[in-house]
This record gives sequence, C-alpha cells and structure tokens, in this order.
Amino acid sequence: MDTAFTEEQNEIRRTVRDLLARRCRPDEVKAAVRTPEGYDTALWNALARQLGLPGLALPERYGGTGCGTVELALAFEEAGRTLLPSPLLPTVALAAPLLVRLGSADQRARLLPRLASGELTAALAVPGSALSSALGLTAPGPGPGWAGGGRAGGVQAAYRTAGGGAGWRLYGEVDQVLGGHSAGLLLVAAHTGGFTRSRTLLFLVDGAADGLVRTRRTALDETRPVARAQLRDVKAIRLGGNDGERADTRDGERAGEPGGDMAHELASAGPRVAALLAAEAVGAADGALARTVEYVKVREQFGRPIGSFQAVRHRLADVYVQVQAARSAAYYAAWAADGPKPLDQDGEAATAGGTALGQALEALGSAAAEAVQLHGGVGFTWEHEAHLYFKRAAGDELLFGPVHRLRACAADRAALFGPGEGARGEEREAEHGRGHERRDERRDEREGEVGAVRWPGRAA
Repeated sequence: MDTAFTEEQNEIRRTVRDLLARRCRPDEVKAAVRTPEGYDTALWNALARQLGLPGLALPERYGGTGCGTVELALAFEEAGRTLLPSPLLPTVALAAPLLVRLGSADQRARLLPRLASGELTAALAVPGSALSSALGLTAPGPGPGWAGGGRAGGVQAAYRTAGGGAGWRLYGEVDQVLGGHSAGLLLVAAHTGGFTRSRTLLFLVDGAADGLVRTRRTALDETRPVARAQLRDVKAIRLGGNDGERADTRDGERAGEPGGDMAHELASAGPRVAALLAAEAVGAADGALARTVEYVKVREQFGRPIGSFQAVRHRLADVYVQVQAARSAAYYAAWAADGPKPLDQDGEAATAGGTALGQALEALGSAAAEAVQLHGGVGFTWEHEAHLYFKRAAGDELLFGPVHRLRACAADRAALFGPGEGARGEEREAEHGRGHERRDERRDEREGEVGAVRWPGRAA
C-alpha cells in the first residue's frame, strides 16, 4: 500500500492553501461571519469557479471533477486550517452525496450541475439536535428517537391528493440545520406512514418555498452557522421521486408512500462525513498549533523567548504528536471511505471514520486550549484569534461528539469488547417487550378466573 500522495493531490492541497492564506485571515473570518449569509460570497465564488471545490467529488457528467474522498479530505483540511466559513460542509459533505446516490435521474441532472458550480448551496435538515446519531457516528444504528419520534415531534410528511394538487407536504420544526439560513435547497428527513407504519424519508425543499421560515440562531462557533427551520404545510418532493408521483398501492401502501426507509441510508453516509470532519478538525488543530509556535518564538519573558523554556516545548511537542496521529487516522478514514465496502455500517470504513473523528476532535481541543494558555493574558481575551479555534473545538464537540461516544460507537462496531451496546440495547428492549406480554397474559388469566368463580357472599 502506497501512502504517498500523488502530484495531483498535492496540487489540490497547495492551491487551496495558497488561496485561503491570502483571503481568509482571522480579521476576514470575523468580518465574513457577520454578513447575512455567514460567509464571504466572493471567496465562495472564487473557490467554486477557480478551483471547482464544490464539484471536486461529483461525477464529471454533472460538472464535477470525479475525485474521491481523499482529495476532498485534503481540501477540508486546508479549509479547517483557516476556519473557513462557507457552505462547504453542508453542501459538499452532507447534501450532495445523498443526492448523487438516492436522487432520481431528473433530480441529479437538474440540481448537481448547480451544486458543482457553486450557484446552489444545500443543507441537510435532521429533526432535533442529533445529526451525529442520524449519521450513525454516536449510535450503532438509526433508532426512532433521532428524527423526533414516530408518534409526534420532528417533521411529519403527508401525501395530499386534493386541495391544491397532489403532492407531499411537510409539517414540523428542525432546530439545528448547518448552513440552513442561506441554503437554496434543503434535504429534510421526515416521518411518514403514521405511527404503526412509520418510516423516514428524505425530501427536497426549495429554500424559497411558501410556508418555510428560517431563522439564524446564535451559535458558539460563528464560523459554523446553524438555523432553525419551521415547515408549515411546505410543498416538497421526495428524494428519488418526482413532481407527478402517483399512488403505489402494492402491499397495502397508501398513495405516494414508498416502502424504503432512508434512516439506514443516512447512517451509511456517516463514515465519509466523519472522515471529512476529521480532516477539517486536523487542519484547525494544525493551524492553532502553528500560530502558537510562532507566538512563543517572539514573546519574551525574563529576557528570553518563552519558546526556549523546556516546559513550553514539552507542551507543544505533546500537541504536535496528537495532531500527527490524528492526521494519519483522518487520511486512513478517507481512504477507507472509498474502499470496496464503504457503505457497510459495521465495516472498516465506519469504524475508521468514528475513531478518526474522535481523535481529531481531541487533538483540536488540546491545540486550542494550549493556544489560549500560551498566548498568556492576550490569549484569554474573547476577541483574540485563539478563541476562534477554541470555539470551533467546543462547537464541533457539541455538534458531532462527544469524543467518548464516538469512540464507544466505533468500538461497538468493531466488537472489541464482545457484544456491542447496540446489541445489548436490543436485547433489553426485547426483554422489556416480553415482560409486558407476560404481564398481559397473567392479567388475562386473572380476569378469566374472576369471571368463572362465584365469590362467597355474592348473589348469583
């Protein structure tokens, strides 16, 4: 196995790094996050038109470059190094791969070229605040709770056959949608089929649709904006369906309710997303470390640079080792995501992705903490650039972690400690159900005995 990067891959890294070094400095990052879009639209257009970054991993027939996860991970690493605020993560890592894999031919032909050119941005709306659970990063598999439950909550979908034309309508609210306030297209996970036959489907919603209300929320990490999306009788198109979807009544299904459950498809996308997030976190950790090293070379105490003190060197050396180990894990996870079985939820890619993301988030947390402390008094001021990295570390831990759950889920998939927590949870749930059945049986027996026996003192 050759672990060296090709000349093309190194060129991708160098080109993205050079552009971001010129146009994404800390002051420019702070200015960009305060715009209505939450990012520098001119820089996004440059990344799209000059470098083709949004279409880097999209098929060539849709205007993309046709590269793999490794090339995309290198771009994400450089974006993380400067804490680039952009629609890159929600559009390229979350929404576009689902559209490529699950979209109909018409949907792919109509939307993917616009995504590849950067003209259209997209976001994935998963009800609740459990994106990591939906992607299978902190849970062994999709359960009923991550999308808001089956009986109520989350987003509900109903197929309407009258009153304004046949079609899907969505109702509900999504609290945390990455990049959702400015995305031109939303991929919304919603329940349909009622409680007894509940299934999760993905729907395409136009960002300008009637009844869609989006509000940008205050976030700890301003470089990763989130929004609340409220759907009030919003028209939607099923991902993989079409505008004129007809009733499908086979197997007793009602009009417009297909049989597939997209919850497993979302979980299958998790390993690739984890690899890209890990690469981005490694880039951020390396950026924080590099800035700290430069500072300790010029900051003097007792007549000498503080970087010359052995205690400071040891602390930075520990962070360096963590970052290098996390980088190796992220590269391996990206390679595994393009392996022979990238969609196996219990395979090598799923285990490598969760492990790499946990290690990268831990390295980023350590690098950000040392950056704040070793910058001294100025580093503790909220306005200092060290806090951009600190906020990114804390924000990613909240959105995609925590680290111990990422590692526990990866260990569970690899069966490192015998039957996983997911298997034990299923066993407990099954035993709980059997307990209910036994109680019902005993109650029925008692009721039968009462009806058959004449108690003393009672009239016949």
